[in-house]
Formats: sequence, C-alpha cells, structure tokens
Amino acid sequence: KGELRMQSLTFDDAGMYQCIAENIHGIIYANAELKIVASPPTFEFNPMKKKILAAKGGRVIIECKPKAAPKPKFSWSKGTELLVNGSRIRIWDDGSLEIINVTKLDEGRYTCFAENNRGKANSTGVLEMTEATRITLAPLNVDVTVGENATMQCIASHDPTLDLTFIWSLNGFVIDFEKEHEHYERNVLV
Repeated sequence: KGELRMQSLTFDDAGMYQCIAENIHGIIYANAELKIVASPPTFEFNPMKKKILAAKGGRVIIECKPKAAPKPKFSWSKGTELLVNGSRIRIWDDGSLEIINVTKLDEGRYTCFAENNRGKANSTGVLEMTEATRITLAPLNVDVTVGENATMQCIASHDPTLDLTFIWSLNGFVIDFEKEHEHYERNVLV
C-alpha cells in the first residue's frame, strides 16, 4: 500500500516526510509535514459553563472539554467530595459528567480536573435544579368534517424562572406559523 506507520511518537519524529513512487515509466515524489503536538490541559478556549440547569428527576450532562495533548485523564468533585461512577453518576471517557434522576441534593459546585503528562488544569460550574416541564393538558384526537375548523390545546407547567415555548409539528415536521398563517393560527394564553 505504500503506507508508513509510526507508534509511540516522540518530538524527534517531527519533520518533513517524503514518499517516492517509482516504476519503469519514471519517478514521482510527495511530501508531508508531521507536527508533534503536546500541551498541558487548558480550559482557556472552552471553559465549563458557569451555570448548569437540570430538571428535577431528569438527566444532566456537564461537559468538560479542555484542550490537551495527549488526551488527559479526568476526575470530578462536587464541593470537596471526589466523585466516582455509581448508579446515578457516570464519568464518560470524553470527560463529561452524567447525573440521572437529579434531586435538590445534586445542586452545588462541580469541578472537572484534567491531567496529562504535560500538566493539569480544572474548571468549575454550579449546578442548579429546576422544576421539570410537564404537559398538563395534551392535545386530544379530533374528528372533523372537511372544510370545518379544528382546535387543539396543549397546556404545560414549568419552572417559573424559565421561559416556555410550544412547538407544534405535523407528521414530524415543525409547523411554520408565519408561512402557513392562512391555514394555522396559534393562540397563546398566559
């Protein structure tokens, strides 16, 4: 195949590589530069969110994506408590922290620690719990005669600190009320 494979790269492997292909008709060359990247973890370009919201009883994923080479090892803490994988908490290979069945006790300061052979860094965010959004009155099946009007209702309860948006779709396609204003009408009741 004309393939060159290198394992366990070091800085000495960096440089210009040249492939030469030759047959009875001639010879051709192709060049490529190999750069070796190594850096300690840094959150400068992608810090953790300072405020993370999670719905009560729901699932939240807190991302931890520092720039680092080689890939760092990750650990997490809540306050001063070191977190480990368990029935509700999981640290993913990419560094993200997943919490399921979120409760009020999960609120607090979460810190992601990233470490590789070049150094270490950490970033912190605060998890806050919100009330889960729930449909309290779902649309009902409606039978109408062609040419008549139909009205469907949807009512939801939600955390008062958050905004709520209703999105209607037909057979999986979101209805654009501006483009289809002659056919559909949206009434929002507060």
